[in-house]
Amino acid sequence: MSKDQIKSIIERVVRDEGLFETGVSGVQLFRVATPMPCVPAVYEPSVVAIVSGAKEAVLDGERHVYDSERYMCCSMSMPAEAGTPEASPEAPLLGVSISLDTRVMTELAIEMENAGGGLRTPKGGAVPQGVALAHWDAEFSDALLRLVQLVEQPDDAAVLGAGRLRELYYAVLKGEAGDGARRAFGVGNEIARTIEFLSTRLDETVTIDDLASEVGMSRAVFHRKFKQATTMSPIQFVKSMRLNSAAMKIAAGTSVTEAAMDVGYASSSQFSREFKRAYGQSPKRWGQNAVVPAGVA
Repeated sequence: MSKDQIKSIIERVVRDEGLFETGVSGVQLFRVATPMPCVPAVYEPSVVAIVSGAKEAVLDGERHVYDSERYMCCSMSMPAEAGTPEASPEAPLLGVSISLDTRVMTELAIEMENAGGGLRTPKGGAVPQGVALAHWDAEFSDALLRLVQLVEQPDDAAVLGAGRLRELYYAVLKGEAGDGARRAFGVGNEIARTIEFLSTRLDETVTIDDLASEVGMSRAVFHRKFKQATTMSPIQFVKSMRLNSAAMKIAAGTSVTEAAMDVGYASSSQFSREFKRAYGQSPKRWGQNAVVPAGVA
């Protein structure tokens, strides 16, 4: 029932293709009616809930599909490929995108860990991956409906928006994606912190030793935990983040040389070689053929 109500609200207020601001910071509704193959993207910490249609994501070569049965929770910045190959005017992709506020998520995760019981973050063991798909449960569905309803209640949104967003965050932390999210935002969030550190320094030379020392780990331990969290080695991750970020910039109109410099490549020829190896075409050809995504993770 909650899902149907959310869909009805989106259909009423989002008439055109693209993103629609709800009046609550970080919360957007979207409609995508144009099919698009998977293209390079960088997922930022967010939750994406689909109420109609399906979206594809490719992470380290593995294909994932999320739709009205499972929402996507990304708890740390991740290089990926994303697309909407089945979207059409007759069957548009409809959903909600919610940015995860680091401060609020951290406060909630630590409060939940301190509360103990079944919500305590497991000690040791494998670190969950940075992107998880989780089934809609009653708490998530109800919290999302209450949040989305504010789009038609602007006066209430100004007063209640932050509280309902916090309620949605809490439902995510308690749900199937909660283990990974609590590790990313709560105690023991070393890998998420190094990715945040890296994401703001793509134009600088950052070594594995730099990242490991940032969180007080040995190189070997850091490498193992990083791969558990992202499925990639730190070197693979850094290269993917840089190339995906550059591809997005080029698709948006940035020159190849400027995009290469923005993500830390001193040599445009090296950038072109690595770009073609990753995407099968030169950066220049990519810029000519690229379709700019609708902006939905």
